[in-house]
Amino acid sequence: QVRLVESGGGLAQPGGSLRLSCAASGGIISRIYTMGWYRQAPGEERELVAQIRDTSTGDYTNYADSVRGRFTISRDNAENTVALQMNSLKPEDTAVYYCHFNLKQFGSPQNEYWGQGTQVTVSS
Repeated sequence: QVRLVESGGGLAQPGGSLRLSCAASGGIISRIYTMGWYRQAPGEERELVAQIRDTSTGDYTNYADSVRGRFTISRDNAENTVALQMNSLKPEDTAVYYCHFNLKQFGSPQNEYWGQGTQVTVSS
């Protein structure tokens, strides 16, 4: 069974940077359709932050308007990992961040998986 394990996160000052990583382990993955990051602040709904989608013409990335130009998502296909580089952090970026994969394992249907979540706090 595939598990997503996140690392990174923590406390940063406004204007600072943090890097999140997420690795898929377990199972035999035949294809990863999307890799992304969501976040959920207290009292708010979970929202998409950034996503990489595997298309026939290559990777397609999209970002929430609130993070575009500050956050960068990247993937390592060989290691089945995805990272989120977060720069110019703002207090409103404070949330629990979750990685999310939509993938297919050999012998199993396509499915989606979530990481356990990692806290990001931006405060002076």
